[in-house]
Amino acid sequence: MLPRWSEAFKTGRAGKVHTVRPGWEAGTVDLVWLRLEQGVPVAVQMERLAPRLKLVPCVALSDLPTDEEAIAAFSAGARGYCNTHAFPHVLIQVAAVVLQGGLWIGESLMQRLVSATSRLQVQAPAGRVEAGVRSGWSQDLTDREKEVAATLAAGASNKEIARALGITERTVKAHVGAILEKLHVRDRLQLSLVVNGQASGRPQNRGAA
Repeated sequence: MLPRWSEAFKTGRAGKVHTVRPGWEAGTVDLVWLRLEQGVPVAVQMERLAPRLKLVPCVALSDLPTDEEAIAAFSAGARGYCNTHAFPHVLIQVAAVVLQGGLWIGESLMQRLVSATSRLQVQAPAGRVEAGVRSGWSQDLTDREKEVAATLAAGASNKEIARALGITERTVKAHVGAILEKLHVRDRLQLSLVVNGQASGRPQNRGAA
């Protein structure tokens, strides 16, 4: 156990993949964290673990995280992906999201996905886009929140939003949090889809990062 792991999870235990007990899927363990081995395909490492996990969700930890490795981890069945040396409070957040049925995607990959959704409005049929505009997603937002939401949906990062609107990144984060709460969407990706007319707000489950 790394010190940060122990701080985040007082009752956590560490072990080699081959020592994972088959009985873990019976409910004695709620969440498994897999520290990825560099140079070994993620799919191979997840496959080694899969027979012992069954329904127990897994979060992949990477010493050198990349978007490509994250995609490989999710493709192999991981429910979360983050830096091995993340701060304890981040690890606790990851666990909370995954245990609630969400995915912890990570900021970099999330930004790529948000940027991709900004192009959907142009590609989508006109009727569908108009329906999204008519849905009135912005009616409960302040003028500043509308600006932040629109800029975010265009693919801008927090830093870019702050620079464009002349506010601090902390203020941007506060606005984004308020927007997510008001629209009842769980993350920036879903917010981008709502703003761009590809989805409606008020989903059943929240928690993806």
